[in-house]
Amino acid sequence: MNTSTTKPFAWPAHVFKEYDIRGRAGEELDESFAYWLGRAFAEMMQNEGEKKAVVAHDNRLSSPALHRALKDGLLDGGCDVVDIGLSTTPMFYYSLYYTNISCGMIITASHNPGDENGFKIAMGKTTIYGERIQALRRAMERLSQEQPRPKTARGREETLDLAPAYINMLKEKIQLGPRKLKVVVDCGNGTPSIIAPQVLKEWGCDVIPLYCESDPTFPNHHPDPVVPENLTDLIEMVRKEQADLGIAFDGDGDRIGVVDETGTIRWGDQLMVLFWREILKRHPGADAPVEVKCSQALVEEIERLGGKPFFHRTGHSHVKATLRRRPEIPFAGEMSGHLFFNDEFYGYDDALYAAGRLLRLLSHDERPLSEWFADVPRYAATPETRVACPEEKKPAAIAAVKNRFAGRYPVVDVDGARIQFPEGWGLVRPSNTQPILVLRAEAKTEEALAEIKRQLADCLHALELRIDW
Repeated sequence: MNTSTTKPFAWPAHVFKEYDIRGRAGEELDESFAYWLGRAFAEMMQNEGEKKAVVAHDNRLSSPALHRALKDGLLDGGCDVVDIGLSTTPMFYYSLYYTNISCGMIITASHNPGDENGFKIAMGKTTIYGERIQALRRAMERLSQEQPRPKTARGREETLDLAPAYINMLKEKIQLGPRKLKVVVDCGNGTPSIIAPQVLKEWGCDVIPLYCESDPTFPNHHPDPVVPENLTDLIEMVRKEQADLGIAFDGDGDRIGVVDETGTIRWGDQLMVLFWREILKRHPGADAPVEVKCSQALVEEIERLGGKPFFHRTGHSHVKATLRRRPEIPFAGEMSGHLFFNDEFYGYDDALYAAGRLLRLLSHDERPLSEWFADVPRYAATPETRVACPEEKKPAAIAAVKNRFAGRYPVVDVDGARIQFPEGWGLVRPSNTQPILVLRAEAKTEEALAEIKRQLADCLHALELRIDW
C-alpha cells in the first residue's frame, strides 16, 4: 500500500456512531480510514472464526475509492472478499443469506448529504452497533500505529452480480392480486434507482418513475422520505397522474415513505397498523415491538387485535438484533420508515420488500389506500422536536424527566423517558448520533397536548435547555 493509504490513525472519534460509521468523505473518511477499517474488521472476523466478507457500496461519488481501500484492508488482513459492487443496503443484507456469508460491509451514508459517506457493518448476518463499533475504532488505532505484517496470506477476491438473484427472490415472495395498481416511485436519485422501478414493473404495476436516475449529487431533493418537503413532488405527481399511491425510498433503500391517492403522507406507525392487521391473523397473540416514538393508536390497535405490544428503543440495529434473537416476533417497525419482517422474510429492513407487502394488500382489495386508514384514530401530535443538549448533560436531563413524573404517571424508560399521561404521552430521548434531545408528544385533544408540552418544557427549562415547540 502507498503511504497515503497506510498513515497512522488520525481520525475523529465522533464518526463512530451508535449504529454505523458516518462522516465527511475525503476529510474524516478517506482511503486510509477505509483501509485500516478493513484490517480491523478482518482481525475481528478472524477472532470469531470467520474468514470471508461481502463488500458493497452505494452510488455516492466518494464510494468507489473507499470501496477499493476497504477491500485492500480486508484482503491484506487475510480475509476473502465477495464484491457485489453497487448495491442498496437491503441487497447487501440479502447477499449474506444468498452466499451464506455471515460478515460484510456496505459503504453508504444513506440519506445524508452527498459530501458525506459511511459504513454499515454486519456480523452474524445482522448489523453491529455500540461497543462493537468502538472495538473496531480501537483496533484501527492500534493496527495503524503498529502497522504489523499480516499473520496470514493475502485473501482472495471474487465478484458477484447479485441483482438477478435479488429480483427473483422478491418476485417469488411477492405476487400481487388481480387489481392493477398505478404507482409513482420516487428514488430521490439514490441507489434504489438502479433496481426499484424494475422490480415494481416485474410485479405488474403501472410505474411512473420520479427521480429514478442514479445521481449522487441528489439534484432534486435529499433522498429522505421522513422529511415532508422531500415528498412534495411525489404528492404532486400522484395527484396529477391519479395514481393509487406514491412510494419514496431513502438513499440506500432501507426506509420507505408512502403517499396515498389523495396526496396524504402515511407515516411509519400508520403503515404498521395495516401490516399488523394482516400479520396477527397468522400469528395470533404475538409479541409486538413498538418504537417509543410511535403513536398510541398503534399500541391500541395491536391490543385490539390480540397482540402483545411492548416498547422498544429506537435504532435499526437494535431492532434487527431483537428479531434475530427472537424469531417468533413476526414484525417490527419505526416511525422513520424502517420496516422489519420476520413474517415471510429475513428480519431486516428492506423498503422495496415493504413496498411489495403494501402493494399485495392493495391488489386484493378495491378500496383506495386512504380508506384503509379511515378507522385508525388520528390524535393531536407534535413533529419530532430537537433540542440542543451537550453530551454531558443528557443523562441528567433524562433523569430529571423520570424523577419529575415517575411518582404520578407510568414511565417507559427503554430509550429515554416516555411519560404515559392520562390523555396522551410525552417523550424525551437522547440522540445516539448528535448532541441533542429528541422530543415528541401526542394527546387525544389539542388542549391535552398543550398541557403535556408545557409540563415537559418546564422540566427541561430547569436545566437551562431551550425548547421551541
